[in-house]
Amino acid sequence: MELGISTFGEVTPDRVAGKAVNAHERAQQLLEEVKLADEVGLDVFAFGEHHRPDFVISAPEIFMAAAAAITKNIHLSSSVTVLSSADPVRTFQNFATVDLISNGRAEMIAGRGSFIESFPLFGFDLDDYDALFTEKLEMFLEINKHEILNWKGKFRAPVTNQGIYPRPYQESIPVWIGVGGTPASAKRAGSLNLPMIIAILGSAPKHFVPFVELYRESAAKAGHDVSKLQLAISSQFFVAENTAQAADEFYPSYEALMNRVGKDRGWSPMNRESFEYLRKDGPLVVGDVQYVVDKILKQHKLFQNTRFVAQLVTGHTSHVDVLKSIELYGTKVAPIVRKELGS
Repeated sequence: MELGISTFGEVTPDRVAGKAVNAHERAQQLLEEVKLADEVGLDVFAFGEHHRPDFVISAPEIFMAAAAAITKNIHLSSSVTVLSSADPVRTFQNFATVDLISNGRAEMIAGRGSFIESFPLFGFDLDDYDALFTEKLEMFLEINKHEILNWKGKFRAPVTNQGIYPRPYQESIPVWIGVGGTPASAKRAGSLNLPMIIAILGSAPKHFVPFVELYRESAAKAGHDVSKLQLAISSQFFVAENTAQAADEFYPSYEALMNRVGKDRGWSPMNRESFEYLRKDGPLVVGDVQYVVDKILKQHKLFQNTRFVAQLVTGHTSHVDVLKSIELYGTKVAPIVRKELGS
């Protein structure tokens, strides 16, 4: 099983038109994080796209390109690319460029987006939320297969017999589908024979077992080899020398994120009691090395996933502690998990 990291790049908003000091510092920290993840032998590092003042990553491909220049082995991905509000041609060109710079280490996780800011920002109607994603994913996959494109859809100008360049170093860009729990998303990923990554954030992992079964059933019905499907599980994550330390260092960031987002979505306020429940019986992978290992292996027993992606939440956790968590993940957690799974 592959082991990786994803991040949205939480940042304290600068609220200025220029000279964004906080954003600059956070960007430098992200590069330190991916460089360390590569050095300690993790398999993938993914940058999430958002268009909000509290996240610094709006262009994952730019961070991926910067990371490509300072890493050697780690795969570099988005998490996710909000393809619904992007242009598939330009998106492909960006990922192909990263692939060339990185010697074939670029991946894309495509999703509809858990936030909606990009839709009005780029001039799209939220009523077309699903239709936009369906059409643009189809177009991207077509570009990924063929150098010369002939395409006609509803939401963009047609393309007639035009080459799309550059082409990637790999035969094609690996495309994953990022989902949160909508059955139609699992069916789509399975029928298209695409790898799927599930963000398990708010409820017990066992509740997602039928969702994964639907994914595999949909692939089988479409005539695909289910044994070759790739599945990733992503959960919020932090590891420290002992479990109490991990919880204390992670909680301020987690509380701030959940209450900030929850205010917009009408969630109940996050408190320490709820956090501890989610940590012990829910999806949070927060604790010491053995605690984290046990949670990752428990998820693998449920899902037989081929990848685990640790979602960092870092807004109020010191950069030093985040780096230490990445180091422990790569040097302590990963070797045990790989040994246990024979990978």
